[in-house]
Amino acid sequence: MTATADRLDLRLSVEDKNRLRRAAELHGLPVATFVREAALREAETTIAHPPKARRGGLAVRLRGRATARMGTDEIMQLTRGA
Repeated sequence: MTATADRLDLRLSVEDKNRLRRAAELHGLPVATFVREAALREAETTIAHPPKARRGGLAVRLRGRATARMGTDEIMQLTRGA
């Protein structure tokens, strides 16, 4: 195990903290170890298989919602912050 170099604080509901505590107990691990290992597993999975980007950019999403009231040029100006 490597030396601890940084800290991560989380805000959890009492229910979530109790669930983590129970799961850690079932694995025979301290809560911090359980959470760290679970988070690192999830990080590795996400890095290995990145989620697909949302379909369409902001302009496409706005166009679908606003075409009745706004023209494409107006929508594009909004997306550029103009």
